[in-house]
Amino acid sequence: MVPRFRVTPVRTNASDGRPLYSGELARLAGVSRDTLRYYERRRLLPGVARSASGYRLYPPQAVLRVTLIRGALSIGFSVGELAVIFGERDRGGAPCQQVRTLAAKKLVTLEAQLRDLQRWRTELRKTLASWDRLLGKTPRGQRAGLLEAFVASHSNHQKQKANVLVGGKRKQEKQR
Repeated sequence: MVPRFRVTPVRTNASDGRPLYSGELARLAGVSRDTLRYYERRRLLPGVARSASGYRLYPPQAVLRVTLIRGALSIGFSVGELAVIFGERDRGGAPCQQVRTLAAKKLVTLEAQLRDLQRWRTELRKTLASWDRLLGKTPRGQRAGLLEAFVASHSNHQKQKANVLVGGKRKQEKQR
């Protein structure tokens, strides 16, 4: 099976195993120093050593860790979820099933959001068409009352929606 994406190794100035200062790590990973400190506070990055003068010294593999964090955030994992996952991983565990379960839940949520967005898009298109008709009938410089027209045409719809929700809850409560 061919992977969908490839993680390419990042060339660092620390190929000799030398620790990286926060500025170096931030530059190599494409984040700010503040982001590194935030990741450290949230336990996404293990605690780091300090130089004699108090500067943070990150191990060279921290570049890959930050890249992994950024990738996971980009597909919807939260910082809190990653803290739990990385905590398990850093203790020698294998949180792969947990990662898979979280990703599956994110997909279900995303699909519901897409359905909602598609309904919203359809509703907005209808509203714009209605407003265009209303604007066509309104003399130039006069108020057309677009928002008022929207509220008037949707007040019954909103009431029906509220009744369905209330009715649905009542029905569920009676079944308990």
